[in-house]
Amino acid sequence: MHAPETISEYLAQLRAALAGADPAMIQDALYDAEEHLRSELAESTGLSEAELLAKIATSYGAPDEVAEIYRTTEQTVARALHRPPPRVRRSAIGRFFGVVADPHTWGALFYMLLALATGIFYFTWAVTGLSMSAGFALMIFGIPFFLLFMASVRGLSLLESRIVEGMLGVRMARRPPYTEHDQPWLRRIGRMLSDPRTWFTLLYMVLMLPLGIVYFIVTVTLSCVSLALIATPILKLWADALQQETQCSGAPDWVCGLASWSSSWSGVAVWFVLGIVLLFATLHLVRAIGRMHGALAKQLLVRSARA
Repeated sequence: MHAPETISEYLAQLRAALAGADPAMIQDALYDAEEHLRSELAESTGLSEAELLAKIATSYGAPDEVAEIYRTTEQTVARALHRPPPRVRRSAIGRFFGVVADPHTWGALFYMLLALATGIFYFTWAVTGLSMSAGFALMIFGIPFFLLFMASVRGLSLLESRIVEGMLGVRMARRPPYTEHDQPWLRRIGRMLSDPRTWFTLLYMVLMLPLGIVYFIVTVTLSCVSLALIATPILKLWADALQQETQCSGAPDWVCGLASWSSSWSGVAVWFVLGIVLLFATLHLVRAIGRMHGALAKQLLVRSARA
């Protein structure tokens, strides 16, 4: 591989050397490299890009060397931050009930409960921003308002990436796509608007409202039903006590109905077991939805490795 003569060529070689790596890690590596190279170019007056790259080749490293450093660092950081894996269970029963020991299960559960609030916020921000941008289009401040809104969308993308990575355990980008501050502002605006990741982030923010509603309803409904079934022995004791005191004379209809429904301890035992099974099945479903949403977030919020 010949020595790069421009920063763009250096970044292309670095991307090629990182082929097959995590797209989020590639985005971070390209951001760091471009930021470093352009800051060096700004400070080194009188040097061309080719002369600068030849000068700092020994300090920053060739593209293949930088790629190897990032791969090694990524593995080291991943091992340091990786949650302890749950103990491997061989039996089907052990795997079914072992979901409670998986940290990703609880992270996905909290994310699905939080998704309703974040979904409402993201959807409101996206729809309101686009509507106001369209309304202000004919005014003198319409274009600045639209550009400020699009910049906020990119900022919210990084915020959501941190939430997804922290709760769902999916490696997300920790750096935004680099912006050349020494370039004309029209070119920087063009790069922002031509970046598919900007529009995919808007799509993600709109999708988060229906997804957040579904996640919240599924989690709360299944959890409440399973906990109510598990609590049937307590409800039976309560209903029996009420039945002995009132014998349903003058008692509310729901008390008599509860007492008659819980007349058999064998029936209560069946509901209790079903409640436990439903609770653990809900945790499995929550973990699966968390993995699915993590993949969706990575697809929409992280720049493709081929970009």
